[in-house]
Amino acid sequence: MPQSPNGNVTSQTNGGITTISFYHPAQNSLPADLLSRLASEIEKAGKSADTRIIVLKSEGERTFCAGASFDELLQIKDKEAGTQFFSGFVNVINACRKSEKIIIARVQGKAVGGGVGLAAAADYCMATEAAAIKLSELAIGIGPFVISPAVIRKVGLPAFSQLTIRAVDFQTAQWAKEKGLYNDVFADIQGLDEAVDALAAKLASYHPDALTGLKQILWEGTEDWDKLLAERAAISGELVLSEFTQHALNSFLDGKR
Repeated sequence: MPQSPNGNVTSQTNGGITTISFYHPAQNSLPADLLSRLASEIEKAGKSADTRIIVLKSEGERTFCAGASFDELLQIKDKEAGTQFFSGFVNVINACRKSEKIIIARVQGKAVGGGVGLAAAADYCMATEAAAIKLSELAIGIGPFVISPAVIRKVGLPAFSQLTIRAVDFQTAQWAKEKGLYNDVFADIQGLDEAVDALAAKLASYHPDALTGLKQILWEGTEDWDKLLAERAAISGELVLSEFTQHALNSFLDGKR
């Protein structure tokens, strides 16, 4: 994938497998534009007759996804703009949920905040030992409200409570597997890619109607998420305007400069 300074999203289909890749130079963080394009590509693949299985991945070897773009969060000046930004994560999660196709997430490195939400929104998640996870939102004053339904659905309330309350601490990939976020964990990226390719090819050979039926079963009980996640986006959209959050974001970015 060409490494644009603004990031990009690409999609490629081969043998019934559509691989959707995203990239951003700031540790694969997700500004609004990339969130919109990611949701669009997931929706498109879900409706395509050429797609049987979707693989969701990011580029690079270190970080799967650092979550929301802090630079963009600092540009939010009113509640409406805040709600609109966090609705980007809503749209990606709902695109995964509503897709007729099984989605495999390939998590090669650390996942933070919204990155954990992306992993949780997949139907099957494969990772490396380096793929530690953290929900850092509480430390910057916004809380993981939009992604919480997806994360709790995978790991349960006790594990979610640990993740969100211990907001500055990474939990290991093995911990994430034990709690149900990751289905498989591999020693390195090569092993991960071989396993992702093999599973995707196997699933692509199955009856498409059976896969669609399975997808519906996996997401039973989430029919209210359009409304629920929109409400959560509004909460985060208001909190991001607080003096506490603005100071925390500036302090974080100052430490990176």
